[in-house]
Amino acid sequence: MFGWRARLGFLVPPGCPTVEGEIPPIMPRGVTAHFSRMVAGGATGSLEGQEQRNRSQIENIDQTARLLSLVKPGVMALAHTATSYTLGRTGEEQLIQRLQDEYQIPFVTAFGSVVKALEHLNVKRVALGAPYAEEITLKGKAHLESFGIEVVHHGRLENVTNIYDETAERAYGLARKVDVPEADAVFLSGVGLATMSVLGALEQDLGKPVISSMAALTWASLRATKINEPIEGYGRLLTM
Repeated sequence: MFGWRARLGFLVPPGCPTVEGEIPPIMPRGVTAHFSRMVAGGATGSLEGQEQRNRSQIENIDQTARLLSLVKPGVMALAHTATSYTLGRTGEEQLIQRLQDEYQIPFVTAFGSVVKALEHLNVKRVALGAPYAEEITLKGKAHLESFGIEVVHHGRLENVTNIYDETAERAYGLARKVDVPEADAVFLSGVGLATMSVLGALEQDLGKPVISSMAALTWASLRATKINEPIEGYGRLLTM
């Protein structure tokens, strides 16, 4: 039987190949990952129209979650960080509670996973790197600060045409660019940005934790299903 140990369910934006590319290869034995596409129009991965796509995904999330629930996952995970920036803290909390009540399945968000990961690592001050437009990046900064996390520096990935076309090497460069000595850790926002393959190298080079939305979401999803097996090679968070 597939997923005899745990099944993880992910709500994924249309056009995003990153989640299926980065999560299944690192799953522990007996754990499977399953995916359902959210509903949003426009040019996927583009910085233009991102806020409108976020709102569409929120408005239509019930049909996506209903389809995903059919595989009986042990957790459902919102694999899109910027949707939480649109929701805001109260809206995110209400969405999580509503979906958990509806499906009786634990529900986690990429951003909520980041907050839990930072708490787990005892990180109070972060440098934020994002592949978004400035408006969305600033929303992310404000959302972090609403949870008492100090953003000591932030920066954007330049010349992004499509987030899903960006490389892990570019994510590596972004983390190096935004890091400052005052930061306890670096946070790379955006599940659609490929990051997993460079997290280990970044931590060695910067000498501090480097957390991406994808790493945090993977960590939180596994722990929601009581899978505590360390995963080596993708940053210290997944080994804890």
